[in-house]
Parts: sequence; C-alpha cells; structure tokens
Amino acid sequence: MKNDKDELDSFDMLDPDILEDPAVSEDLSAITSEFNCPIPEDASIYHLQLKYSHETFFAVYRGETPLQQGTPVVVPTRYGRDLAEVIGRPVNAKSQAFTRVTRIERVASPSDLEKAKRNKENEEHAFKVCKEKIEQRRLQMKLVKVHYILEEGKILFFFTADNRVDFRELVKDLVSVFKTRIELRQIGIRDESRIMGGCGICGRPYCCHTISDKLKPVSIKMAKEQNLSLNSMKISGSCGRLLCCLSYEHNFYIEERKNYPFEGERISWDGVIWRVRELNVIAGIVTLDSEDGRQLIIPRKRFLKVEKNGWKIT
Repeated sequence: MKNDKDELDSFDMLDPDILEDPAVSEDLSAITSEFNCPIPEDASIYHLQLKYSHETFFAVYRGETPLQQGTPVVVPTRYGRDLAEVIGRPVNAKSQAFTRVTRIERVASPSDLEKAKRNKENEEHAFKVCKEKIEQRRLQMKLVKVHYILEEGKILFFFTADNRVDFRELVKDLVSVFKTRIELRQIGIRDESRIMGGCGICGRPYCCHTISDKLKPVSIKMAKEQNLSLNSMKISGSCGRLLCCLSYEHNFYIEERKNYPFEGERISWDGVIWRVRELNVIAGIVTLDSEDGRQLIIPRKRFLKVEKNGWKIT
C-alpha cells in the first residue's frame, strides 16, 4: 500500500503536458449570429442543444406560442442552418448577461424532421466510407463523428489526432464519393468524450456529455488543492485528461480553505507547538502533529484567526 511519500513521488513523475489540456484545435461552438445587448423585449430566450455535438447555447424566439422542452427548431450555426432541440428556458433570463445569443428561425417542419432522419441514416454509411479511406491512406487520425448539415450541401467529419494531419487527398476521395462539400475538423480528445458519451470512474455518465458542455481548463494544481491522490489513474478521466469535476469544485475549495490554517503552519496550544499536517475540507477537520510525536484531529470550528497570519485553538 502506498504511503504519502510514494504518492508525492508518483506526482513528480506525472507529465502535465499529457494530463493537462493543450490548446484546443477546434472549437465546436454553434454560434454564428449574435445579438448586441439588450436583447429585444418582445423575444423569449431558450436554451438549445445540438444533438450531434451535445453543445448547448441560447437563442431568442419571437413566436407567439411558447416552445416546449424537446421541440426541434431550425437555427443558424457556424456550419449552416441546422436542427437543434429546445432544452428549456433560463431562470431569471432578464437578470442574466447573455453575450452569445443566436436566433430561432422557425420550428422544424415535418419535412425538416424527415430530412434529418434520412441524414442520420446516411451518416452511418458516410462514417464507414471515411474510415475505409483513412485506413487506405494510412492516416494517423481517428474518425469520431459524421454529420450532415440540414439546409446545406455539406458533410462534417470530426476527428482526433496527436499531430496535424494532411488530409487534402482524403477530402478529394470523399468529394468523389459523395459529390458534395466536405469539411474535416480536428477536435480535442475531451470534445470526443463530450460527443460520444460514456461512464466515468464514478459510475455516472460523463459530466461533459450530460451536465455541462463547457470544457473548462483543468490543472494538476487543482487536484493538489483538493488533497486528492496525485496518481494519474485516479485523477484522470476516460479521455486521458484530468477530471472535469476538479474544475467544477475548485472554487468551493478555494473559498473554504480561507477558513483553515495553512498546511505546515505551527500553532501553540496547551503549552505545545503543533504543526498542521493535513486539512480535510469535506469533513471539516484539521490533523495536527506535535513535536513529541503525538497526533490530534480537531474540528475546523475550533480554529480562530487572531491576526493576519495567526490562528489559535479554542
């Protein structure tokens, strides 16, 4: 069983360039048209999702009939007009600052839905064809998703790769087969997890696929500040990058640690000098070591800050 020193040694061998996020090669943002604030008063704001990438965004709608959750709508995206689904309406929309908002052009018609259904079937065939072409040309890339844009003669192919890939010949192959415009987009490995979904080490579906599609930067420093095991197998997700939840919980730990003494800080109590050995923010306790080898566990509420850099135990 590893002790604390072993865990620290394992941290020293971790490569931040592998676990932490590099510059994202492709942003799958769906927004192309943006309103300047303020948003028109006669418009309602809705939260939408692109099903093929699981990205969410906000849009305004001026229709008289309110849109229900699950309603398919047609909206402009960076790749062309496409189908999105209504998730719901934001709470207290008037009090929020929306910096990126597109517009809902119309509710999807039966013909739109029928076309989307045919496109879905065609995407499976296009995926197989593209994968065969990649293997034939021995390109070092992994095909992730294929999507037909609803109102554009265009097919999107999303892929991941460790390095830049020269796919010009592959594009020519695909154009000769599908006789339409082709776009290949390289995405990050975390984007792949968001699109494809799966179960994390906690046993629940990926946060990036089901809760929030906003991929925030995550660093090893966040794991250290949360007193987590610095073992790469325990703090990285299935995508091979650091767990998204480290970022979600980071601010909580930063705020809570203001109510605790620093690790390593020395505190005098009962005529003995004690050294802060460990903080457990979740349990609300502090572990202390004395100079004579004793160990003490005290609830945080017994610590009182008496000066700028000093604490006492009550």
